[in-house]
Formats: sequence, C-alpha cells, structure tokens
Amino acid sequence: MSFNKSFRVATFIFAGAFALLTGPAGANARVGWQTFAQSREGTAEVAGLENNSEMQGDRDQEQREREQEQRDREQEKRDREQEKRDRDQERVDRLEELYDNGREALDDEKYETARDRFAALAKANGPQTDAALYWEAYADQRLGQRQAALAAIADLKARFPQSRWQRDAGALEIEVRQGTGQPSRPEAQGDQELKMLAIRGLMNSDPERAMPLLEKVLQGPASPKEKSRAMFVLAQSGSPQGREIIGRIARGQSNPELQRKAVEYLAIFGGPEARKTMAEIYASSSDTSLKRSILRSYMIGGDKERLFAAAKSEKDPALRREAIRQLGLVHAEQELEQLYQTENSPEIRREILQSFFLAGDVHKMQEAAKNEKDPELRRAAVRNLGLVRSDESGKALAEIYARETDRGIREEVLNAYFLQGNAGAIVAIAKAEKDPGLKKRAVEKLSMMHSKEASDYMMELLQK
Repeated sequence: MSFNKSFRVATFIFAGAFALLTGPAGANARVGWQTFAQSREGTAEVAGLENNSEMQGDRDQEQREREQEQRDREQEKRDREQEKRDRDQERVDRLEELYDNGREALDDEKYETARDRFAALAKANGPQTDAALYWEAYADQRLGQRQAALAAIADLKARFPQSRWQRDAGALEIEVRQGTGQPSRPEAQGDQELKMLAIRGLMNSDPERAMPLLEKVLQGPASPKEKSRAMFVLAQSGSPQGREIIGRIARGQSNPELQRKAVEYLAIFGGPEARKTMAEIYASSSDTSLKRSILRSYMIGGDKERLFAAAKSEKDPALRREAIRQLGLVHAEQELEQLYQTENSPEIRREILQSFFLAGDVHKMQEAAKNEKDPELRRAAVRNLGLVRSDESGKALAEIYARETDRGIREEVLNAYFLQGNAGAIVAIAKAEKDPGLKKRAVEKLSMMHSKEASDYMMELLQK
C-alpha cells in the first residue's frame, strides 16, 4: 500500500471516531468514560481514607506504646529507689539481728560468743556502735579479760563522748578496775539470782525498802538479764513509785536500750498517767528509734488519738509513715480517711492506702481505685485490692476493669488477679478483650499460673 493511500485510510478512521464522539452515541460514550473516571477517583479516595484510618490506628498504637514505655521507665525508677531503700533496710536489719544475737548470748552466759558478735558489730560502724562497744567490754569483763574490756571502754569514750552509754561505761570501768581480772564464776551468777529473789521477796513485805534496791540494779553494771528482771518486778508491782522509776528511765536516765524497755513497760502499765508520760517523752525526744517504740506502744494500748496526732504533725516522714501504719493496725479507718482527704504528698497518701489494706478496708481501696486523680495512687489501690483475697475484692476488680479506659490501670487489675491466683477472672478477660496487647498480657499471666482453668484455656488457644 502506498503512503498516500495509507494516510487516506487513517484520516477516514479518525474522522469516523470523531463523529461518534460528537454525536448522540458519542455523548453516551463520554458519560460512560466520566463515570469510569469518577469511580476510579472514588475508589482511590476510599482507599486513601482506609489508609489514613490504618495510619491513624498505627499512630494511636505507637502513642499507647510510648506512654506504656514511659510508665515502665517511671516504674523502673521507682523500683530502683525502692531497691536502694530495701538494701539500706536489709543492712539495718542485719545489724539489729547481730545485736539481738549478742544480747541473747549474754543472757545465756555465752560470753565469748557475745564478745565476738559485738566486736563484729562495732567494726561495722552502724548506728549501734556505741552500744556494741559497751557490751563488748561487758563480755570481756565477764571473761576476766580486763585489758580488752578497758580498751573497749576507752574506745567508746573517745569516739562517742555524748553517748548515753557513757554512764553505764563509767560504772563498768569502776567494776573492771576494782576486779581481780578472773573469769566470771558460775556461783557469782547464782549469788546475783539469790539477791534478785531476795529483792522480789522484799517487794512483797516492804516495797519502800525494795524500790531503791531495784533502781540501783537498773543504774549499775548488772547483767541485761538482771536489769530486765528488775524492770519486770517494778512493772509487776503496779505501784505509783514503780511507775515513777520506770518513767524516769523512759525519759532518758539510762542507756537507750533500757529506755526503750521502760517505754514498753509503760505501755503495759497503761492508764492516763503512763500515756501522758509517753506523750511527753515523744514530744521532747529526737531519738527516732525511741519515738518509733512509743508509736508502737500507742498501738499496743489502742491509743488512736495520739497516733492520729503524730500522723498529722510529725515532721520526720519515716515516723509519719510509722504512725500511719500503726493506725491501720488499730483499725482507725475514720482517722485514715481524714488524713487521706487532707494530705497532698503522694508518698504519704500511698502509705495511707497501705494502711487501709492493713485495716482490711476494701471499700476505701475500691473508692481510691475508682476516683483517685493520681494514676499511680490508683494503681497502688488496685495492687492492694489484689492482696486481699476475698469475693468482695474480686468483684471490685471486675468493676474497675469493666469501666476503666486507662490501659495502665487495666494491666494493674490483671496483676492484682494474678496476685490473688484468680485464673478464672483472667481467663474471662482474655476471652472478651479486644485489645491485642491486653489479651497478650492476660495470656502471659495465665502461662505462669498452675491452675486447671489456665491450662484449659491454653489448650483452647492451641486448638484454634
């Protein structure tokens, strides 16, 4: 075919196509084309919306994960701080245990063991170092090792010139220098026991003559067992004079150990006078250990009023927390509620929640878990509910999970159920939960539980 002929054919085809498009049929064709184009655009728009929705969902999930990571970091920080406090407390507990072991050895007349315990305690440079040096010297004196005893006393005097063990150390030093340096004889201990029996008998027949003798025992270098017996005889007498002597010791006229023992006996005495004496000592003392003993004595006596006063006004945070704990132990729910409503410190409010737990007040913990503005306090309330194994706490946790929108709180509910060993409740959540992350957390909890309900659900998952 020649070029001219080919061109004419192409021109004819183009003209025919143009006619179709410009005529009635062409109009229909154009409408169809436009509809097709619009449908393509609509499909693209829908696809774009779907993509945007998916992207938004991904962004929301990422935001939730970031928030969870932030909560985890904050929790890790709190855990590290708590671990440090726990380590410090463990050291204090070890030193106190070493002190108690040494004192028990003294009571059992195992003086070598006692000397070794107190020597180790003195080297640890803990808060009881001055007491440890005194008892080390005391044990050395009972073993007849005068030079070692005098060295320990000299160390105590040099390092702790303001120690309240100085008076006892001075009395012991006089005894050591006047002694022969011979080890303690068993019959000498028997003589002391006979003397104490004689004093006790004198208390029954002539208390006025016996009281000064008992006070002398308490102020001298007698053994811990002898002093404890003397204090017991005074407390058992129930007399005003006996209470007065114990009150003087409780006010600090002896070493700290005997002072704390006197406070305990004042609590046993009971009554307005004894409580008044303890309140005066608490107000005037700066000894944290002594004040803690007084707070515990208030608890023994059921003295809610003074515990409440200490919980409100005490400047030392540790003592405030101690007073709040003791309020929980005496079931002072109303006082705790007043404190919770007026307190601003999250740490103290957390301690109050813990005391609600000690008091077994599920209602207050449930109320805090639902209405508290601080998320961390809400979590603490939920954790405490988990520590209460009862139908009431289980129902409370179910209500919280059902109405809660905060993911962190819902995870805390799962932890609480785990603490309770409530596999059934966790299985119910795992079956109904739409959030993949929470469902996964629930299954993780179940995987660590030795429960038939948990095992049955695991098998159900595996069979899907």
